[in-house]
Amino acid sequence: MNFQLTEERQMLQDGLRRYLADAVTPEALKADEAEGVAPELWSGLSEMGVAGALFTEEQGGFGGHGFDLMTVFEELGRAGAPAPLVELLLAGGLIAETGSETQLALVEQAVEGAVQLAFAHGEPASRFDIDRIETRAERSGEGWTLSGRKSVVVNGAQADHIVVSARTSGAPGEREGISLFVLPKGTEGVEIRDYPLSQGGHAAEIVFDGATLPEDALLGAEGQAHEAIETAQARATAALCADALGAMETARALTGDYLKTRKQFGQPIGKFQALQHRAADMLIEIEQARSAVINLCGHLEADRDTREIHVSATKHLVGKVARLVAEEAIQMHGGIGMTEEYDLGRFARRLSMLDQRFGDATYHLGRFVRLRAA
Repeated sequence: MNFQLTEERQMLQDGLRRYLADAVTPEALKADEAEGVAPELWSGLSEMGVAGALFTEEQGGFGGHGFDLMTVFEELGRAGAPAPLVELLLAGGLIAETGSETQLALVEQAVEGAVQLAFAHGEPASRFDIDRIETRAERSGEGWTLSGRKSVVVNGAQADHIVVSARTSGAPGEREGISLFVLPKGTEGVEIRDYPLSQGGHAAEIVFDGATLPEDALLGAEGQAHEAIETAQARATAALCADALGAMETARALTGDYLKTRKQFGQPIGKFQALQHRAADMLIEIEQARSAVINLCGHLEADRDTREIHVSATKHLVGKVARLVAEEAIQMHGGIGMTEEYDLGRFARRLSMLDQRFGDATYHLGRFVRLRAA
């Protein structure tokens, strides 16, 4: 496995880092908090063609491999950028993998920044199990009728199209019987409650009360969406782990700068051996997490069992390290570490929320054991 970035990825990383350093401002963060998406930030990312790195050339992009995802999302995490690119990766990936020729046009529009996408899959009783789906889709004279509820749909109220999972057969907990549908914004029978997230961006609770969709809203084969969902979530998990890695790097850098400037007993507190040891431990743990993320990104195209073992191993390790880094950074800063005016609190919240999405460290430890045993 070659750990060196290609020339194209190095250029993307450098350009994205420079852009985000200027674009992620207090004004952009306030706009994101109010609207769910910072318009100027999203427009700038679209003009740079960042979304194209998430998809292969056949899908309308120019990347699509694990290390392309790592390059993009590590920089987003490093800057703490509130951009709904994970949602584009999830929903766009599912459309690209299973969609018809007409539906594939949505991916091209999303890559250009003309439309936004979201993936409505999680439900109040599903927790982290991707096959525990209770939302139902029944055939009707006009196509399909959706009934059910989805929880914490990130970018749900802002998306122009939502990819929705629903059961067309089977019972909750079964792999078979899950189907995907493309839901346009403004569909009747859909109630959306929008709210802000603590780490940036917005999410929504969505209720389907007899929402009617045409026959061609079905995405891929009826009842056979489980494998596509699992693959898309594996890629999104790798992206989140890279995001957390970038956020940890920033938390460590902020802590290092603080240790050099904060004085006690007439000298910088960074000269105290106890704090030096704690800072060194942070660095070692972050480098271990980096190795795990690289390993996962290098195995995203492996067979299912190998890929999923790496997904759970990496998500567990990154979640554990993220918690350690956030706690150590805050403790070495003291009270200032959690104030609204200081950036560290924002990155600590980001790390906490990233751990919870797609399964926290404890969940993935158990899943890793089960996968290895199988």
